[in-house]
Amino acid sequence: MSKNFYKDGLRFECQGSGKCCTSRGSYGFVYLTLKDRKRMARVLGLNTSVFTRKYCSKTDGHFHLKETSGDCRFLNLNRCEIYEGRPDQCRTWPFWPENMNSKTWNQEVKSYCPGIGKGKLFTKEEIEAQLRESEI
Repeated sequence: MSKNFYKDGLRFECQGSGKCCTSRGSYGFVYLTLKDRKRMARVLGLNTSVFTRKYCSKTDGHFHLKETSGDCRFLNLNRCEIYEGRPDQCRTWPFWPENMNSKTWNQEVKSYCPGIGKGKLFTKEEIEAQLRESEI
């Protein structure tokens, strides 16, 4: 991961397109920490174990939302129904490790996400804090 391409920061502001909530092949899983599951359960008015049984699967030792038809089960009309409780993976978009090289950022992420290049300038330090938060 080359830090040089974002050494002067990157601009991002969510535009509410919902594109980041749609499955794109290998990017399909929404991974969940215990903190995520507790937060999401609270927003839905469930206890964590009920939420986990109803909405989660476990693959290679990691919890994730059960797969649906491709879009996140909580996406409704391009809006997250549990936005306040969304998991860290969603909170840290687009600053994911797999996005943080200039080729991927400029060829894939920038063309896919309408919020890239708009709004707040995230500093290198803020981006790296987001990257640390996105680790499972």
